[in-house]
Amino acid sequence: MKTLIFFAIVLVSGALAGTIHGAANLAIVEPYLDEAIGIENQNLFASGEEEDTPQFWVEYNSYRDWQKGGQVLAGTILGTSIGALFGIVYTLSRNSLPGKNDLRKTFVLAGIMWLTIYFIPFLKYPANPPTVGDGETVVLRAILYLSFIAISGFGVVGFYQLYKKLKSNTKVLAFAGYAIFIGIVFALMPPNPDEITAPMDLVNGFRAMSVVAVSVFWVSVAVILGMFWHKFRPDVQKPVIQN
Repeated sequence: MKTLIFFAIVLVSGALAGTIHGAANLAIVEPYLDEAIGIENQNLFASGEEEDTPQFWVEYNSYRDWQKGGQVLAGTILGTSIGALFGIVYTLSRNSLPGKNDLRKTFVLAGIMWLTIYFIPFLKYPANPPTVGDGETVVLRAILYLSFIAISGFGVVGFYQLYKKLKSNTKVLAFAGYAIFIGIVFALMPPNPDEITAPMDLVNGFRAMSVVAVSVFWVSVAVILGMFWHKFRPDVQKPVIQN
């Protein structure tokens, strides 16, 4: 393994995919955030917690501009860390992944990781806009969501080890085992503790665009890492020619 090349292509792939994800968030998710925060502001005005004054809107707009300005940078940083994890997993599982080339293999791995550590946990604990959720339950919600990701992720690792040990005609048992396992976990994990009070069209739109934005990341990191891996082949050492 050419270590320096490996780290370079993995980190660059994650950073580029994260930047694309941040841009997608800015384009398709932020409008729903603006609408949700607008409702939240109106609730604050109605309750008397805040006053609808020019000073409030100056501070609010300044804060939202700062948030939006950092959206792409935050995506780049997050993408770099997830890209590093993706690269390590790809290195360990590359020989076992189906596909005739690295691009197909990275797509398969990205699909597996998207499904198991994002989409299935998302189905149990879907993303909600700011108007949904009590501030006092933030920690609980985070623990439930991260716990589900960890359980699903470690479950995949365990059933992957079983997959490698099974014969070709019985490997489907590993997939069936994971499906049964995650189904049981899905049923046993506590529900989201917060009631949804925001308009459902807003909530559903926010969730749908969140799925699209995250999916863009996984497609991007698969394409970029697959192309880089094929070009630079960090797993192949050039033979040393001695005179």
